[in-house]
Amino acid sequence: TMGAIVSRAQLDRVEGYIESATREGARLLVGGARPTDPALAGGFFVEPTVFADVTTTMRIAREEIFGPVLAILKWSDEARMLADVNAVDYGLTCSIWTNDLSTAHRTAMAVQAGYVWINEVGKHFLGAPFGGVKQSGFGREECFGEMLHFTQEKNIHVKLGRRPDR
Repeated sequence: TMGAIVSRAQLDRVEGYIESATREGARLLVGGARPTDPALAGGFFVEPTVFADVTTTMRIAREEIFGPVLAILKWSDEARMLADVNAVDYGLTCSIWTNDLSTAHRTAMAVQAGYVWINEVGKHFLGAPFGGVKQSGFGREECFGEMLHFTQEKNIHVKLGRRPDR
């Protein structure tokens, strides 16, 4: 199941990305509209949306949408793919799909994203650091490091043994 979008403003933003993708020449495969179910009519819902034929210059390929919109981009050259992906100003997550474990590890290390999935997307695991790089932020959530972010280390040295001279 998929929940509602967080606010009217975000719903409008997501619908704007869908309109812009269509205008820029992406091919809509599925979704792209508000649900027709009357039970969802009053909420901030948009159908899961998938676009193909997306190019690296399109907004849906260059910006964070934070809505149920998937942009499918294809590359035949790994170096070109990494250059294009790393040229984006954002780096929250990345999903790499491959049957080759060497390719998976190599590209996961090279891509500038804070959280990388291999052959999957969306799951977070308890204790695994989650967060972005570049314009997607810094720091990590959902892990022990998140608690440490709100602390400050301090070292106190105490000499034990002899009493201090008076």
